[in-house]
Amino acid sequence: MMKVISFVKQFVEWHAFGVCTHIGNRLGIATSRIRLWFIYITFLALGSPLIVYMVLAFWMNLKKYFWLTRRNPIKWL
Repeated sequence: MMKVISFVKQFVEWHAFGVCTHIGNRLGIATSRIRLWFIYITFLALGSPLIVYMVLAFWMNLKKYFWLTRRNPIKWL
């Protein structure tokens, strides 16, 4: 049972959007603490933080693509 839980934890940590990691790096807080608080708040607020998480993930992904297109000198020639 612990093997399955460990596998799920590893899978989520490596394949998630990286929102918690980004927030943790910016604020200097451990990523595991931020993930834990997202889980707590999700249970208390009946899922609405999941919407916030998805919006942040979309924003980070969109920001990454805009940053890459601005830095590509060949595209602007």
